[in-house]
Amino acid sequence: MSEKITAELRTEFGKGAARRIRREDKIPAVVYGHGNDTMHVTLPGHATMMALKHGGANALLELEIDGKIQLALTKQVQVDPVRRVLEHIDFVAVRRGEKVTVDVQVVVVGEAAKDTLVVADNTTVQVETEATHIPESFELDITDAEAGTQFLAGSLSLPSGSILTSDPEALLVNVTAQVEQDLGEESEAAASDEAAAEGDADAAEGDADAAAEGGDEE
Repeated sequence: MSEKITAELRTEFGKGAARRIRREDKIPAVVYGHGNDTMHVTLPGHATMMALKHGGANALLELEIDGKIQLALTKQVQVDPVRRVLEHIDFVAVRRGEKVTVDVQVVVVGEAAKDTLVVADNTTVQVETEATHIPESFELDITDAEAGTQFLAGSLSLPSGSILTSDPEALLVNVTAQVEQDLGEESEAAASDEAAAEGDADAAEGDADAAAEGGDEE
C-alpha cells in the first residue's frame, strides 16, 4: 500500500540549500530510474516521516509532482546520528505491476526447546516481488526447535508473487545446545587466588620491614 505525498521540484542544490530546506521542516530528496532525468524534490517533513515509519524500509510513496503521480520506492534514507531527523532520501521510480528486488526483514517468532541457544545469522532475505505488493516482513517460527536445528532461507513461506533471490541455503537461524558455566565457582577460585597473592605480598612486606628495623638497631 502506498501513501500520497505532495512534492515540490527544487532547483537549488548543495549543503547550504539542504540546510535551508531542513530549517523549514522539509526534506531534500531525489527520484531516479526508468531512464528519466533525476528529479530533485522537497518533501514535507512530518508527513514523509510518518509515511516511512508506516511503510518500513521498503516504503512505497505516491509522489505528486507538478500535478503528476510518480510511484517511488524508498532506496536510501540518511538520518542525522545525533538528532535522529531525516536528512535526505533516495527514491527509485517504479510502475504498477513492475517487479522489483528488495531486502525484506525476517522476524523470528516462538521459543526454541529448553536449554538451547538461538543465533541469528541473517536478519533479511532478498526477494523479487511486485512494487505495489512488497511484504513488510517474513515470519520464521522456531517454536520447540531442538539443538542442532538450522533454518535456511529456502524454508521461508513466501506470499504469492514473491520469489526468493537469496541463496536458499543461506543460514538464517542456528539453534545450538546452551553451554552453562558455573560462574560462582570460577569467581570463588579467582577471589581465593587474589587473596593468596595479597597474603604473600603482605608477608613479603612484613619481612622487609623487619629486616630494615634490624639494620637500624645495629
